[in-house]
Amino acid sequence: MFPLHSRATKDMGKMLGGEEEKKDPDAAKKEEERQEALRQQEEERKAKHTRMEADREKVRQTIRDKYGLKKKEEKEAEEKAAMEQACEGSLTRPKKAIPRGCGDDDEEDEESILDTVLKFLPGPLQDMFKK
Repeated sequence: MFPLHSRATKDMGKMLGGEEEKKDPDAAKKEEERQEALRQQEEERKAKHTRMEADREKVRQTIRDKYGLKKKEEKEAEEKAAMEQACEGSLTRPKKAIPRGCGDDDEEDEESILDTVLKFLPGPLQDMFKK
């Protein structure tokens, strides 16, 4: 089998109620240094990712400039502004948001749709609807 390590036997002794392991007097200082090193590494990692994202954004912007594209946020802001301008002073939603054939269409359109439907009905039913 596998040989038991001294650490494993010490842990087993603790679990069975044996005496505790002697604490290193510098353990608190070492732990504090380790935590500080971890914080510093995390800050460096975040700074690195921030720089990389800034570089990516520069590349994206050159592509947008080259092809005349807009950012998603800009496009959404323009659409929202256009919708707000259309809604200004209106109590109902803008006509653009109403699907065709559902609502405030011209009477002529409704009649032409009715006429189209009537063309497909048999003769006696057409007469009933025309009256």
